Amino acid sequence: MDRDIEYYQKYRWFVISIGLFVMMVISIYQYSWSLFAYSLAQEFKWDLATIGLTFTVFAYTATFIQPFSGYIADSFGPRKVSVFASVLVGVGFLLSSLASSPGQLYFFYGLGGVGVGILYGLSTASAIKWFPDKRGFATGLVVFGFGAGTAIFNWMIQGSLEANGFRTTLQYLGFLMLGVLVPASFFYKFPPPQWMPQSKGGAKKSPSQLVEYRPAAMMGTYQWYLIYFCFAFTVSIVLLFGAQMKMVAKEYQLPKEYFDLLLVLFPLGNGLSRIVAGAVSDRVGREKTMVIFYGFLGFSILALLLFGTHPLLFVMIVFIAALLGGAPFALYPATVGDYYGSKYSTVNYGITYTAKAWAGLISGWLSGYFVSQMGSYRIPLIIIAICSLLAAFFSNPRIMRSPQKKS
Repeated sequence: MDRDIEYYQKYRWFVISIGLFVMMVISIYQYSWSLFAYSLAQEFKWDLATIGLTFTVFAYTATFIQPFSGYIADSFGPRKVSVFASVLVGVGFLLSSLASSPGQLYFFYGLGGVGVGILYGLSTASAIKWFPDKRGFATGLVVFGFGAGTAIFNWMIQGSLEANGFRTTLQYLGFLMLGVLVPASFFYKFPPPQWMPQSKGGAKKSPSQLVEYRPAAMMGTYQWYLIYFCFAFTVSIVLLFGAQMKMVAKEYQLPKEYFDLLLVLFPLGNGLSRIVAGAVSDRVGREKTMVIFYGFLGFSILALLLFGTHPLLFVMIVFIAALLGGAPFALYPATVGDYYGSKYSTVNYGITYTAKAWAGLISGWLSGYFVSQMGSYRIPLIIIAICSLLAAFFSNPRIMRSPQKKS
């Protein structure tokens, strides 16, 4: 028995290491999209709203699949589901390289998005289930990969797009993903029921969770609706830059050398935000951390509108926004685990994660529409800034609190 406990203590770190690696690879779909979008616009001469809808389709498929895949994984285990998802991710890029119309691109990129969503949900759920004692830090570490992964890949993707075009680049990426994700997915595993980590003294830490909420019970609490809407509000900025950073930089006439710097700094800041926010929330509380991060995020976007015409300030402010904007992806899975328990956490967070679809609508199609009509990103940025400040207000601990705490 002691040997099993020791094995699981070590294995949980291995599991989130696999999750971190997988997240870094699949992040290309989201955080390298602006590079693909620019190449598509150059080749096909499609308008921004048409191209932006691809990202919206991706956001929808990657989010709405998670409640279903989460239910299957919670019921039957994550391994077979993750293998299937890994194949979809690779095939999605291979088929996207053959697209010749917007409809084909929407379908193929969305197919890959299904795989991305499944792997994202399983990786996050692994952290929630294996680390009830360090949920904020563990989820932050795993989703760090999704935020920061493209800091490694973006400059290579940019070079390949310029040298080979988007079709060859997507083919390379598709085969790469099949080669690394399928083997990695065989290591996904959830802990045994009722498993709890040992404390430093050797004793198991007793669970603080009093009730394990099924999805219907979770959605019967007002806290879930606050989480859902604040999630949708706050992740819009990182999705906007992930989808259209190259076009935003073009509007502000950002020189190439500064944009190349952003290709590394933005995903790095976005990833670090998740670890820092998660670790801070373990110490001071999820709600207080939300108020701090979301408040400063809103003000940073307003600062970009005022001072973004200066190239150095543009880079600094976008980096600061990235350092703040990745926080929701660490804070909300941990909060769902805290508020509603770990037993049904994969499906519960999968349902919650669908809030990202609304953020994808704002950052993809809606932003593209405003730019097409008005020729500027100012309106989408103003909307996102206001939404972040509203989320900071609603995250106040007097409003946002565990449903198991008495008022």
